[in-house]
Amino acid sequence: MALNKPFNRGPRLPFKKKEAEHNINQFIRAQEVRLVGDNVEQGIFSLRDALAIAQEQELDLVEISPNAVPPVCKVTDYNKFVYEQKKKLKEIKSNAKQTVIKEIRFGPNTDDHDFEFKLKHAQKFLEAGEKVRAYVHFKGRAIVYKEQGEILLLRFAQALEDLGKVEQLPKLEGKRMFLTVASKAQKK
Repeated sequence: MALNKPFNRGPRLPFKKKEAEHNINQFIRAQEVRLVGDNVEQGIFSLRDALAIAQEQELDLVEISPNAVPPVCKVTDYNKFVYEQKKKLKEIKSNAKQTVIKEIRFGPNTDDHDFEFKLKHAQKFLEAGEKVRAYVHFKGRAIVYKEQGEILLLRFAQALEDLGKVEQLPKLEGKRMFLTVASKAQKK
């Protein structure tokens, strides 16, 4: 038996438009504004005059610095302004340096040959400008050798002191003891 009633999802909420990041046109609250923009005489104007200048050029009046006294407003197309802001933000993010952290694992009873082998890898990482996070992993009852693990990590940091600086001294977290070394060299 099929019901002809539609499924009731409760009261429909009206679509809410995303609020603008900046105050534009009639939403600007200041009485006087400092006006900037292309093809505009820069200076301090009353809000009514600034809105008239923006309407005359068929553009928007956008408040770009609300905390200034008087607030700075720009005569521009708002959509173009928002697009340029997003473009600048994206460029800043792309230029931001990504830090790479390489991990090196030791056991509490790591012998000298393994230590030297892992030390060479850490030196290569630091020369490339990356961070090295060395840790000693304690399995089962090996946690009773935590002093040996700390000595191992301090020896590791001492061997790398000419290439990097210690950011975090050996610290026990759960079954692992960590040490972080940052590179002194710049990335090539």
